[in-house]
Parts: sequence; C-alpha cells; structure tokens
Amino acid sequence: MKLAAIGECMLEAVAGEPLFGNNMAFGFGGDTLNTAVYMYRTIPASTDMTISYVTALGNDPCSDQLVAAWRNEGLDDHLVFRLAGRLPGFYLIHNDTRGERQFFYWRQEAAARSLLDDGRDQLIAKGLSGFDLVYLTGITLAVVAQHNPDPVMSLLQQLADGGTQIAFDPNHRDTLWDNAEIAKSVYRDIAPLLTFCLPTFDDEQRLFKDRDPTVTATRWLDWGATEVIVKNGSKTALLATPWEQIHSYPIPVERVVDTTAAGDAFNGSYLVRRLVGDPSRLAADAAHTLAAQVIQHKGAIAPLA
Repeated sequence: MKLAAIGECMLEAVAGEPLFGNNMAFGFGGDTLNTAVYMYRTIPASTDMTISYVTALGNDPCSDQLVAAWRNEGLDDHLVFRLAGRLPGFYLIHNDTRGERQFFYWRQEAAARSLLDDGRDQLIAKGLSGFDLVYLTGITLAVVAQHNPDPVMSLLQQLADGGTQIAFDPNHRDTLWDNAEIAKSVYRDIAPLLTFCLPTFDDEQRLFKDRDPTVTATRWLDWGATEVIVKNGSKTALLATPWEQIHSYPIPVERVVDTTAAGDAFNGSYLVRRLVGDPSRLAADAAHTLAAQVIQHKGAIAPLA
C-alpha cells in the first residue's frame, strides 16, 4: 500500500522570556507532516505500506536537515521538490513570563506556496498515480489553493478518478485565509472528492456556527463526502456515513501535558487502520488510544514508546 500527505512543514523555534539572549530550541512542525509521521508509526507489522510526504523546500542547509529528519521518521521524500533560491516557512513560539504561548509566522515567501506551480501539479499527479490514499488539510489548501484552486482540484480529481482515496481534515485557521467565504467555497468544492473527512467540531462551530457534531457531519455528507469523522476533543467522536452514525469514546488520561497534534495523530492512526480493513469504530478507538498517548508528552511528535 502507498499513502501520501501533501502540505507544508515549517522550521520551528521556541523561545522564552526575555526573547533576546534566550537559548532557543529549534525543530519543525506542520499538521500534514505530523499525520504522516503517525501514519508510519501505526503501520501494522504485517503490512507493507509506504508513507510519502509531498511539499516544496529550498536548496538551503535548513531544508537539507528537514528532509533528513523526515527520512529518519521513515517517510519517503521522492516528491519533496527543492526550489533554488527559496526557503522553508518559519514560525516562532514565544512563551511569556505567565507561561502563555504566542505564535509568530514568516511564511509568505515559503517554498511550499509554489508547490503546484511550473507544472509540478502534473508531476505530483503522475508521482501519486496508483496510490491508495492521499491526505491533505485546510492548511494545505490555504497555502497552495485559495487564490487559484484549479490546480489542486484538478490534481485531486485525477487521483480520485484513478481510484486513489482522498482524505481531508479542514483544520481551519482564520489567519491563513483572506476571508471565511473563500474557505467555505473551497471546502464545499473539495467535499465530493473525499472518501474520508475528519473535521474538528470546535473549528466547524466557529466557522459555520454548528450547534452540534451531527450538524457538522450532515453538512459534509450533503456536500458529497463518503465518510465523516467529527473529532471533539475529550468528548465523543461522531462517525457518520449516509447510512449510519456511530460514536467512539476518547481515552481519559490523568494529566494532559500538551494537546498539540492530538488531532493529527488521530487522523494518521484512523486512516491506516481503515486502509488495512478495520471497521470505523475499531479504527477510531485505536486512534483515540494514540491521541491519548500524544497529549501526555510535550510537542507535536511524541517520543517512541
């Protein structure tokens, strides 16, 4: 089996107070990259499965180290494009004296924004032909598609027509979109191509004013998605198709350390379990188990057990 995630992974710096003179910790982060890592980590021992990451980087030393780190996590990088003179996106996490976190982004000229330019959309379509599943998020769409959605929609249509299942987490972030109506339009257009849609209720409630997860699931099903999994934090997840609704219950933990990437981990585990044949309830239960492990560690990528 072959799976791929399309998106942007950025350089990350974490700083305390005072900002200057403080020793920064450097790493990397990105929702699709997190999911790709957790996909790889949850591959059953008896399954032959490859996880590819699709993005654009520069030809600089930072980009070199990003690719090396992804390889160390088991990811295939044959569709990571290296663009001369470009750089990865970058963000700073600032922890103030009260422990509050602020995020600051430098991504307007990031290489990933040009991922589908200059014919690379067709190179990606060819490279992903025959894949079992391709995963992307609303952040992917905001970065590469909001001003010209045609290339990504054409790419996904080609893949779906060839039998590739498309999985999507809206993972809506207001600050990435010019306005909410553009985001809603792009989400509506992508929905008919989706085998799996994995929204988070809090995001959907803010964007669409949904009163409960059933409204969220119904909208995505009405738009054309085949299977909708509405994540809801520490509350019950709703698994919905046009024929049934099922609930999956989160795993309680004594102490939550950091909820970063809990949803990404859930998505990665759920999709792998579904592709190897688990019914949706068992796949969601396994995904909740992994998410419970992730939130007990600091950072997006939890240490290996």
